[in-house]
Amino acid sequence: MKPNLSTKFARTTLLTIALGFIVPALASQDPIQAGNDIAVVHTQAGKIQGYVHNDILTYKGIAYAMAERFMPPQKVAKWQGVKMALTYGDVCPQVPMGGRSFFFTGPEMTQSEQCLNLNIWAPKNDGKKRAVMVWIHGGGFQSGASNDLHSYDGENLARSGDVVVVSVNHRLNAMGHLDLSAYGEQYKYSANLGVQDLVASLEWVKENIDKFGGDPANVTIFGESGGGAKVLTLMGTPAAKGLFSKAIVESGAVEKMGMTLTSPKAGMRVAELTLANLGVKPTALDKLKVFTPAQINEAANKALKQTAQEQKLTPLRGQGYGLSWAPTMDGDYIPQEPVGEKYPELSKDIPLLIGSNLTEWESFPLQLDLANTQKDNRFTWSDSQVEEKLKAKYGNKTAKVIEAFREAYPKRRLADALYVDSFLRAPALKTASLKADQHAAPVYNYIFSWDTPVFNGVPMSYHTAEIAFVFNNIDKMEQATGGGKEARELAKKMSTAWVNFAKTGNPNGGDLPQWDAYTRENGNVMIFDNEIKIKQHHDAKLQRLLAPEMKF
Repeated sequence: MKPNLSTKFARTTLLTIALGFIVPALASQDPIQAGNDIAVVHTQAGKIQGYVHNDILTYKGIAYAMAERFMPPQKVAKWQGVKMALTYGDVCPQVPMGGRSFFFTGPEMTQSEQCLNLNIWAPKNDGKKRAVMVWIHGGGFQSGASNDLHSYDGENLARSGDVVVVSVNHRLNAMGHLDLSAYGEQYKYSANLGVQDLVASLEWVKENIDKFGGDPANVTIFGESGGGAKVLTLMGTPAAKGLFSKAIVESGAVEKMGMTLTSPKAGMRVAELTLANLGVKPTALDKLKVFTPAQINEAANKALKQTAQEQKLTPLRGQGYGLSWAPTMDGDYIPQEPVGEKYPELSKDIPLLIGSNLTEWESFPLQLDLANTQKDNRFTWSDSQVEEKLKAKYGNKTAKVIEAFREAYPKRRLADALYVDSFLRAPALKTASLKADQHAAPVYNYIFSWDTPVFNGVPMSYHTAEIAFVFNNIDKMEQATGGGKEARELAKKMSTAWVNFAKTGNPNGGDLPQWDAYTRENGNVMIFDNEIKIKQHHDAKLQRLLAPEMKF
């Protein structure tokens, strides 16, 4: 659910190792430690060697599983000797989701189907068992990678939070979610291969993370956008039970993509049309092996559109064609909707931290056209222009929206009301309410309303803006955060809250105001901004106006 970054398709192994090994040292002027006996760990499959950077053990591109096309993940074969884990591994085949933006920068990536790998950052192993935080990337269920953005780098979070950070790649789009179950028992769960990959990665963590100083009994999964949707999906997946004990969803509660999933009827029709588009007979699925992932996805994306039109499926946010890549609620591997009209009993004992950003997708287009939006924006409009724009957007609800907005955000410009997100915010409130209804594990709700000062604050609190704060990576994302004192202070407090939650299931501590769990009755929301504060039913009235169909 965020723009896909460009990939690079040619690099040699030796050059990659050399650059991955030397360039970080040159960039930071801090020595990287390596040698025959430094940063070597014994996993269940064999020895791997990483490196030490600023006292943090770093391992990249560790294979956690192997898989043939459209087949479930399998354990990696054991090896002799020592495998190098110095550079990011290949990322899974992508389906681009949008254009590149100044605010989205990350390492160059190589795509291949040998992409089931993960990365680890950990304090030096001193015998202490640390909480583990497993990051699941965004990009919906069709694109993205564990190293999409520089903000995903786990080194600073591992150091400041004294935790072990893991990030994961897994199969996406048609390669991870094409429902071929009608064509043979071996394809029974092909619609949910991407989820199976994530389960396999968590199984690897459970079996091996103690070698890196992590506590396999204290694992938190967290993700943003599509990553948050995957967290919700895992909470409704029996195969994942016992593999994590806490969950964090950042801007990831979306119906049809995480909260609710693709129906078997739609998924099977997409597969049927995909085969037809490729000219492959249902009795000759072996011929799928001759196509590239790009060719399969081209045919499958056409099938998505055809199916949506046939079944008259409603587009998300009124855009697109009503059907996107997502797991399938098959009644078996995923037995019920993760967040339908109730939260799954399967995860009632899993504490949840969930929230979103104030302007999310509403301000996103502004950063894609900075040449014009710097000149024409909410700071340049007259009062009458603002009033005209509000009426054009909200119609006969304008007066009520203005009233509710001023109650929620009395210090903000009235023009900011044009950019309040409900696409992700209202479902987050619904999810939090359903979780709270279980009266079991606590749920904590937040909203991130900090406006970037970059480009005079035009992009505001855009989709993905909070990630640099969660990972305490303000400097690594300076072009997007401005790198100022206020950003650093907020990052310290926000990342501490995430770490506290990962360690104990409770985000309180440090310099935060008291953050009590959310219930329908108290409506507690932590507002992350230059001034951090807790409010009750902070934006509920506004969200009910903007998303009247969402009950929370």
